[in-house]
Amino acid sequence: MTASAPAPDYAWIEQLPKVSLHDHLDGGVHPQTIVDIAAEIGHALPAQNADDLKAWFEDNANSRSLASYLETFKHTLAVMQRREDLVRIAGEHALELAFDGVLYGEVRWAPELHTAGGLSMQEAVEAVAEGFAQGAAMASQRLRKPVMVRQILCAMRQKNNSLAVAQLAVANRALGVVGFDIAGPEKEFSLQNHREALDYATQHFLPVTLHAGEAASLDSIQEAVIDGRALRLGHGVQITDDITITTLGEANPEAVTEDLDADQEVMKLGNLAAWIKDRQITLEICPCSNLQTDAAALLTDIGRLPLEQQKRARDYASHPVAMLYRSGFAVTISPDNRLMSSTSVTTEFIKLHENFGFDWPDFFQLTLNAVDGSFMPVDQKHSLRGILQDYYSTFAQAQEDLPEESA
Repeated sequence: MTASAPAPDYAWIEQLPKVSLHDHLDGGVHPQTIVDIAAEIGHALPAQNADDLKAWFEDNANSRSLASYLETFKHTLAVMQRREDLVRIAGEHALELAFDGVLYGEVRWAPELHTAGGLSMQEAVEAVAEGFAQGAAMASQRLRKPVMVRQILCAMRQKNNSLAVAQLAVANRALGVVGFDIAGPEKEFSLQNHREALDYATQHFLPVTLHAGEAASLDSIQEAVIDGRALRLGHGVQITDDITITTLGEANPEAVTEDLDADQEVMKLGNLAAWIKDRQITLEICPCSNLQTDAAALLTDIGRLPLEQQKRARDYASHPVAMLYRSGFAVTISPDNRLMSSTSVTTEFIKLHENFGFDWPDFFQLTLNAVDGSFMPVDQKHSLRGILQDYYSTFAQAQEDLPEESA
């Protein structure tokens, strides 16, 4: 019997400083916490212990349907209706970010979904702010890991409370609210229904990131950029529908010479894709989640196969994230829902390394993209950029100093 190869050592990726921009609070609740609170409030769960519950979330999230994926949230939302539970879950989420190596994270959630137990939306925002502060303090004191956590408040496309949520976000900047989002079903509910809220955010200089290009394609993205004035796109991965990959011979036969390969692939951007790239509108890419919900087109199929033929099993290597990043789009990497997708920024980085050969210079650039796309003040961006530059300079020097056989 031959011994199996040792598992790769990814401690260096675990230790990299990171920035997370697309992280849902209700998608990152610890299974044991769900079990604990559910027992207190009498909420029935599909599994009775944390391990089985974690497996249930993962199995149901792998539906390749956004609607089915979102169904799992009824159990996390059920345990997030009391003030003390919101404080606990927000605190644990901040600690989870610190364990993940995140120095700065923007965590989004929808206050209107946390009022069933009698809380007002304002009280819910205050509870989450308290939890984030407690978690950040514990990360610093006990773990010696600094983390700064800020809130993005989400309104829901299928509801009529977006103006109230936008007003709530503007009113709570002092509690760490840095942005406004509209989430929920893209296809059935246009952003036109939320124009008043989006106008309010713009008039009060509150940055906007909008879920778009996840469950719907180019119309959703165009609406987010033009009508929503979004500075970032939540996912945005279906911008690939405006990208055609062809061959040099097909694109420009007259350019083919003996020195040029007619089969060389050429990328052609449509007007919307070119606008997103040229304006460096941040793409909040969440690869594991995208593959679970069928949000990402197969890289090899872009512009070639009809959508129904793309709806088949695929692995991480089929995600177009590497193509978008290497083509110059402002790609950032986030986990979306840590529980449902069983992922983290560290996990995504490891998968990028294994599937696309991403190395530390790529992770450095992805993290800088996230700093640039964040809603933190510019002075804080400069400070965080300096911290990242110092870390990676030291890291790069250490790689150069390794013995050749080790490197």
